[in-house]
Amino acid sequence: MKLTDLNTVRALLGEFDAMPDKRFGQNFLISDRVVSAIAEDCGAAPCDGILEIGPGIGSLTTELCKRYAKVVSVEIDRKMVSILGKTMADFDNFTLINDDILNVDLNALLKEHFSGTSVTVCANLPYYITSPIIMRLLESGAPFEYVTVMIQREVADRLTAKPGSAEYGSVTASVAYYADAEKILSVPAGCFFPAPKVDSAVLRLRLRRLPEYEPKDRELMFEIIKYAFLQRRKTLSNALSADKRLDKTKINEAIASCGFDPRVRGEALSVADFKALADALCE
Repeated sequence: MKLTDLNTVRALLGEFDAMPDKRFGQNFLISDRVVSAIAEDCGAAPCDGILEIGPGIGSLTTELCKRYAKVVSVEIDRKMVSILGKTMADFDNFTLINDDILNVDLNALLKEHFSGTSVTVCANLPYYITSPIIMRLLESGAPFEYVTVMIQREVADRLTAKPGSAEYGSVTASVAYYADAEKILSVPAGCFFPAPKVDSAVLRLRLRRLPEYEPKDRELMFEIIKYAFLQRRKTLSNALSADKRLDKTKINEAIASCGFDPRVRGEALSVADFKALADALCE
């Protein structure tokens, strides 16, 4: 069964009285080239395990099962669960969990299904919930080797942006704390059914075993990052002053002690800079 064939996809959906559901951001991959490239370049070794999010009808899932030791897929849509019962029936290294990935205890899942195995996340993520899922994966502390995800191209540009660029923002800096981000593939809208209104890209995150820049107070650093970008046109000093827990005088002293221009804006700061500023405010 060729799950990237449009006629096959339509026949499967008809058989199970299902349609791509906008509530779950379902756009099914119908490109052999793309599913093979994602599966091949996700960062995992053949002996590794794969955690997949939102397998849909299983087009990417089948390629993952062919290449890696074990694949566990989390799918929220019960109709897709029924379809996967058919499309994945021949794979004994596949496990399906019917749940919302945002409600799953990721560390418990890895302990139950991947004990002693390195694990990489590989998924075609729904656009509407991309950032929450990525941050959930990173903040969980689960020992993923890589997180490789298909996302909206504009979001991929944002997550790989450099300080000082227009695309650089709070989520960029937050992701950069946990991982190195790299775009590995551009995917036109026509590679999906139904075709979305925007193009996509595959983003590969290589997670750090230990943060490159560890602040004295991690929570404070992430608060600073958040407020630094809430009002991008404001100077960093004025932006951080919106956080009533921070004193304006101490903010200015901390900015000066780090050697930053008093007029600097948050978009100019790297993760290392935010770490230094957080540490200065702690002192």
